[in-house]
Amino acid sequence: MRYRPDVDGLRSLAILPILLFHAGVTLFSGGYIGVDIFFVISGFLITTIIRDDLAAGRFSIATFYERRARRILPALFFTLALTTIAAVILFLPAQLVDYAKSLFGTATFTANFYFWKNSGYFETSAQLRPLLHTWSLAVEEQFYLVVPVAIWAVWRFVRRAEMAVLLIALAGSLALSVYMTERGPTANFFLLPTRAWELLLGSLVAVLPARIALRGIANEAVALSGLALTLAPVFLYTESTPFPGVTAIPPCLGTALMIWTGRSAPTLVSRLLSLEPLVGIGRISYSLYLVHWPICVFLLYVTLEQPGPLQVVSIVALSFLLALVSYRWVEQPFRHRTTLAWRPALFGSAIAGLAGFALVGVGLVQSGGLPARHPEWQVANGGATGGESGNSWHNGTCFFEQDWQFGNWDAEACQIVANEGKRVLLWGDSYAAHYVPGLQSQTASIPHRIWQYTQAGCPPVLSYYSFARPSCQAFNAHALELIDGLDIDTVVLSARWVDMRSRGIGTLAGTVQALTDRGLEVHVIGQSPLFVTDVPIISWAKSGGAAEAAWPSVIEPHLNEEVEEASAGATFVDPVKALCGEGSCPYRTEKRLLFYDAGHFTDFGSRRAVQLYFPLVEQRPLIATVAN
Repeated sequence: MRYRPDVDGLRSLAILPILLFHAGVTLFSGGYIGVDIFFVISGFLITTIIRDDLAAGRFSIATFYERRARRILPALFFTLALTTIAAVILFLPAQLVDYAKSLFGTATFTANFYFWKNSGYFETSAQLRPLLHTWSLAVEEQFYLVVPVAIWAVWRFVRRAEMAVLLIALAGSLALSVYMTERGPTANFFLLPTRAWELLLGSLVAVLPARIALRGIANEAVALSGLALTLAPVFLYTESTPFPGVTAIPPCLGTALMIWTGRSAPTLVSRLLSLEPLVGIGRISYSLYLVHWPICVFLLYVTLEQPGPLQVVSIVALSFLLALVSYRWVEQPFRHRTTLAWRPALFGSAIAGLAGFALVGVGLVQSGGLPARHPEWQVANGGATGGESGNSWHNGTCFFEQDWQFGNWDAEACQIVANEGKRVLLWGDSYAAHYVPGLQSQTASIPHRIWQYTQAGCPPVLSYYSFARPSCQAFNAHALELIDGLDIDTVVLSARWVDMRSRGIGTLAGTVQALTDRGLEVHVIGQSPLFVTDVPIISWAKSGGAAEAAWPSVIEPHLNEEVEEASAGATFVDPVKALCGEGSCPYRTEKRLLFYDAGHFTDFGSRRAVQLYFPLVEQRPLIATVAN
């Protein structure tokens, strides 16, 4: 195909917002849409190359995958090697195990499945996963497993219907993405079926006949519109914008329009994109994408603070430096067939490299994260948490970690407080279950009867549905049956509400309304403190053995305000105000940790939280009531 410098320049419009967004420049709050720009470009280029080969009679699957191996793998291996070395040096055992699992996913091009099941893209925990960004690489590689054969089959058997087949596939994927925006936002973000339309949009531009083209002022206007559609979301979207789905259409359509209008004749936009600085950044964009995120992660892990201006400059400078090294001495030599010219040697090296990194991942998991590197960590961590490791949440009986286990719920076993008074149901996910140890330790000050009904990853919202945890809707519906069967008169709802941002925290209102319509007294506990990483790590790095220590929470200031607004008709408790006031949140008291990970209370922390603010417990301060 004819080289188009404007397409390389368009790559710079993709990578720069991503880099600046990840580096912490708030102006680029929607910079993540750069991945969608890459998808459209990739679909266009791959389809164009395959169709050119088909037209010339030289297409072969082996040649296609040789090109992919030369383009993708060398820079990826370079990044994985550096990242793994850094992870082994810096990460504590638990973080290294998590890294190792993602390393296996990256090496097998299944990283998007791993992160779908274990992390949201915008979750706090995701900020310390150095290979999170490889989810997009997995999506593309999965796309490449289907596209070459599909294009060949359409070209060979139904060439006249090529456009129709493409439009049907594109429309189906887009419709699924729109549908999944609320039903399964995490799956929607990470998986190929809901992302394929973005790549297929690029394919559509590639198959459009040359006669379908604009000229003159009309072409210029459409190109400028494409630029505006692409850039506006970079500055207007935020992490709470439901994405992808309808909101992904503007940047993807804008990218397609810029590629299309620049195909027949140069436009003002294509000439701008062809400027050497933008073309130069575009050429190194793949290496820049690979190396920038691990740099962001390791800097955050070392400082445990969001980057300031100096750190932002450091991230950008180091990312460009490593990208230039990768492009010049890793990417370029392998792009030319003089390196590993014998195809079996190339494929053998590719398979061996991927298998090697996968085995390293397996080995690190099996070793438990190489705990011998930090023998003192195990002792210190165990002492700080008080050695609490029992089944204090009643796992498998009252707290369920696997789908469809809630049928094992036992009313007698799950009656965690057995005093007379109100009949109370504690309903929610693990951020409800972590109050159970505290409740059981405070039974003398709770003149009520409380049952526990909790399931991991299932916030107590009747309309909630998750493809990752498909039983959540049935679990929540079953709560209403328990309420009737146990003659419950009071319900306490608690959850990791931050996960509801992508679905709309306002959906909680329907559940509160349904409960109050039944004549129930409802209490809602807001989001409890969340930290940038596991509290034992923060304590290890920052407390220096002090008896008392605090660190900033990463919860947005307005989050609990939104939860409170959605709780109208209920009594609302703000744990952050109760525990932290207006400053940092205590995580260590009396030389004991209040949290055992980035947000769940230890048993000791649970006792403190219940005593301080849990509804229905005597002498609880800082409780705000929403008017009934």
